[in-house]
Amino acid sequence: MPDAELPTVERSPQRLTLPSQMDGPAAPQRGVHKVFIGMAAGVGKTYRALGELRERLDRGEDALIGAVETHGREGTIRAAEGLPLFPRRVMTYGGTELTELDVDGLLARRPEVVLVDELAHTNAPGSERQKRWQDVDVLLAAGINVLSTVNVQHLESLNDTVARLTGVRVRERIPDAVLHEATELVLVDLTPHDLRARLKAGHVYGPEKIDQALGNFFTSPNLTALREIALRQVASVVEQGAPPGSPGVQEIVVVAIAAEESAGRLIRRGGQLAARLHAALHVVTIRGPRITPEQSRLLDTYRALTVALGGQFEVLDGAAGVAAALIGYVQLSRATQVVMGETSRSRWAELWRGDIIKQVLSGTRNVDVHVISRD
Repeated sequence: MPDAELPTVERSPQRLTLPSQMDGPAAPQRGVHKVFIGMAAGVGKTYRALGELRERLDRGEDALIGAVETHGREGTIRAAEGLPLFPRRVMTYGGTELTELDVDGLLARRPEVVLVDELAHTNAPGSERQKRWQDVDVLLAAGINVLSTVNVQHLESLNDTVARLTGVRVRERIPDAVLHEATELVLVDLTPHDLRARLKAGHVYGPEKIDQALGNFFTSPNLTALREIALRQVASVVEQGAPPGSPGVQEIVVVAIAAEESAGRLIRRGGQLAARLHAALHVVTIRGPRITPEQSRLLDTYRALTVALGGQFEVLDGAAGVAAALIGYVQLSRATQVVMGETSRSRWAELWRGDIIKQVLSGTRNVDVHVISRD
């Protein structure tokens, strides 16, 4: 049965708590965010989240479904049966009726906890926010607890790794900070053999998609790699919960890029390194004498990517030379790690001629320089 046919709960007026005049208005305490993460579709993330929602209802909590994507899976549909479902907001785009999470309605209704499936989902054009994870952030800021789900391949910093391992470039992504700022992570684990068995039995996709899925994304090597990534990612986030003063908090990672297609991979590798070291992430590029519209577009994209990974983006003056500008920034920022790519042979190469890597190595002290292959 499609999502729209699940039972719904009527909206009710907002519950108001009036602070005393002596205390003044108090900001709501941020809600608790519990994320169910897995290696791929079909491992049972939504099923587990629905099970927890049912348990909370049984304990007397005011809990409901804000958005659930059943994808026609019978197990998920059965798990959602009888659970209160808050009506979605109906939108029309290009003559097609679409439904999205009703954030304003939920803010008025103010449940204790709401389930919001598929954090990486892209909202319909015309929505107030582009991504569902942004909607969740609004609910959390209002003090509403959220149960959510996501697959590990949707993390921004892992996009290149997943593409290299599986041959599939994931388009819908979430900033790593969404996971790092979550209150609790639940790894929903399944062996590759068991997930492929679920696929063959028709529990994940319809019959017309099974063979294609088994032969492409859901191969045993792909699933094994994704499972390892999921395990390592959750362990990494847990490690990063260490208190201030733990080893590594003074680390600073500087990623040097040029305005070319391969720079996104350098930024993500730098983001992974910064996450492991509990480090600040700085991404820098050198301002050249000329820049094409395409290069300008790429730099805008990389600025947004840097922000998504929790870093800061800087454009340096290259009048004294690329190496001098980069060395100066490394010294000024007190960087401990530098990430660079092999020298480009693109049109940007005129700014990067000479052996920049050797100059940075000889011009810096107490800095680890990571040179990333262009392959």
